[in-house]
Amino acid sequence: MAGLSRDLLAQETVNGTLQRITDAAVELVEGCDAAGILLLRDKGIQSLAPTEQLVVDSDRLQGRLGEGPCFDAARTSTGERMFRIFDFTDEAVRWPAYVPEARELGLGSMMGILLYTEDEDLGALNFYSRRPGVFTEASETAGWLLASHAAVAFSSARTHAQLQQAIGTRHTIGEAMGILMGRHRVSEERAFEVLRRYSQDHNIKLRDVARLVCEKGGLP
Repeated sequence: MAGLSRDLLAQETVNGTLQRITDAAVELVEGCDAAGILLLRDKGIQSLAPTEQLVVDSDRLQGRLGEGPCFDAARTSTGERMFRIFDFTDEAVRWPAYVPEARELGLGSMMGILLYTEDEDLGALNFYSRRPGVFTEASETAGWLLASHAAVAFSSARTHAQLQQAIGTRHTIGEAMGILMGRHRVSEERAFEVLRRYSQDHNIKLRDVARLVCEKGGLP
């Protein structure tokens, strides 16, 4: 876990952080053959950093059926935070539609742990095995530790990405202001006011107006 902490901090992108998390799940969680992060959106589901195609297939199946342990974990913001199917060969009681089809994918057992909750986006860190009954209490403990650690790293990575985007936006606005100042011989304050007013009048975000100026050399 200490080595993982250093690895996560060393990642430069959100995608890199997520991929390191799922790779670590396979390395550290006993019985885990594959792992991935299931993200719920208003328009459906998204598989992030899957370690193999099996993860994507399972996520799509859960999304299509609207049920499954990982789907439930990602959808639940209070109460139960971990879900598990101990043996796919047992009769399905909780997820009767999902289990038989997932069995055809080659799944033997699986578990899902709530990873993070932010605004309307809910996600779960999911663990898969082709063998039945492999996820023990030790597996669950390791999964919880990894999920807790991953949530912090994921939040940090998202914050870093947002900061980088903000820096990029500021640079673009500054460049656009410079273009307007040089072309129309106006002050810095006036150039910014032109951008702001155009944004309001045309209901376009300020960064998009600035990008337009940079691309076209001015405003229409």
